[in-house]
Amino acid sequence: MDRFPSPAPLLPEILALHGKWRGPRPAVCCAGETLDWAAFCAANHRFAHGLLSRGIAPGDRVGVLMSNGLAMVQTLFGTLAAGAVSVPLNLSVNDEAVVAMLGDAGIRALVVTADLQPRLAALRERLPDSVVLWVSSGPGGDGWETIDGLCAGQPATLPAQALALDPDAPLNIIYSSGTTGLPKGILHTHRGRRDWAYDLAIALRYHGAARTLLTIGLYSNISWVAMLTTLLAGGTLVVHERFDAGAFLDAVEQDGITHTAMVPIQFQRAVAEQRERPRNLSGMHAMMSCGSPLREGLKRDIFAAFPCGIVELYGLTEGIITTLEPEDAEGRWDSVGRPLIGTDIAIIDDDDRPRAAGEAGEIVSRGRITMPGYWNRPQANAEARYVDAAGRVWLRSGDIGYVDDEGFLFIVDRKKDMILSGGQNIYPQDIEAVLVTHPGIEDAGVIAAPSERWGETPLALVVPANPAVDAGELLAWANGELGRQQRLADLLLVDELPRNPNGKMLKRELRERYGDRRYG
Repeated sequence: MDRFPSPAPLLPEILALHGKWRGPRPAVCCAGETLDWAAFCAANHRFAHGLLSRGIAPGDRVGVLMSNGLAMVQTLFGTLAAGAVSVPLNLSVNDEAVVAMLGDAGIRALVVTADLQPRLAALRERLPDSVVLWVSSGPGGDGWETIDGLCAGQPATLPAQALALDPDAPLNIIYSSGTTGLPKGILHTHRGRRDWAYDLAIALRYHGAARTLLTIGLYSNISWVAMLTTLLAGGTLVVHERFDAGAFLDAVEQDGITHTAMVPIQFQRAVAEQRERPRNLSGMHAMMSCGSPLREGLKRDIFAAFPCGIVELYGLTEGIITTLEPEDAEGRWDSVGRPLIGTDIAIIDDDDRPRAAGEAGEIVSRGRITMPGYWNRPQANAEARYVDAAGRVWLRSGDIGYVDDEGFLFIVDRKKDMILSGGQNIYPQDIEAVLVTHPGIEDAGVIAAPSERWGETPLALVVPANPAVDAGELLAWANGELGRQQRLADLLLVDELPRNPNGKMLKRELRERYGDRRYG
């Protein structure tokens, strides 16, 4: 029998087909400007042809240091359409990290927004010799080509190179947040990102009428969740340059926003703003929180403020994802849910033996969304592998958790943050969860400090909710609430706790600042 071919298009072709069939519908909105699907795809394709015409080939890495806006969306998806590999960097990292990451990626092109052009121009002599193309959304000059110039006269059609891509060709490299050390480049393929978007779109309830508000930098994998799921479904991206709680709520009420993906601190500020000046939030269909723990009190507040509730996502950019659906939250407020469609997780002990339900251990995962590996990090790849008795390869998370009798995952802590005190494992997140219930505590982090008696002992760093808070009184209260082995050796008041743009607490920085204090 002659069989019909059944191709599985990759993202460049899927988006191009949206341009063909959803042409007049809005695709991207930012700062009062809207591109419909036809114009969005044409802009991406012209950018792609511009890269190819300047010698940037499929598989070449393109560094991206850009502020949120239409230019960054065009750059990311134009690079994708060329078959090149985007390397978007966190704008908050220092110059040393920028140089190191762009050098590690071996970029061939660099694209920046006008506001970042002076910063990168000053670093030019320190960047890789492999860079042959420098592009800016600004006026150009001094070796910089403009985005408009790059795209001028180029075809609006999808390049042939995009249709010939190997599904396992690289799509992007996302550098890790660096919460536990030197950032690693996490590689994603075209097949992997497409499948990841399909599975997440179902889990996070995206659809063709979605209007998704992006308030986090588009370099973040959290933003990639929202971007790819929305665009895969043929919806609309609404991009804000930065997060503002009032502007976020106004957009939900006035701009028909149906979806968003943010971190807990953003939701905390949105809830506070909603209490101060209520808006009509009934149009929101689904929201996702990830990046750091969404504690029970805040989760309940979100459910009270937003009729849609919230999906909490636990995951790693490397490819581990679980979600807690709103309907499952009651009675499981501390859970992060069950594995994403088609993926599996397991809990293993320090000797790589499976743990039973209710027993804590390292979370490992396997499934089609798993990264192929870290860029140029064979040792890190080896360390992240777990092979079970059946010979199946799993990805280690470095997180400690347990699964209950109903199959719901609960996160205990980061393995590297665990405190070993008197031979007992103490998990800082358990202590932090108690501390933040006190009305005088705005934020809290717990690290290990050296102890002559116990080896290590918990030290709390606390951001007070008001100037009248007394550290001694808080310490006495906390130790009255905590278990005997969890009790704090000390509690220090600090102005703020270091967090990355995704809301993750930078425990490494806390250990560097306070970890040399010694206790009896």
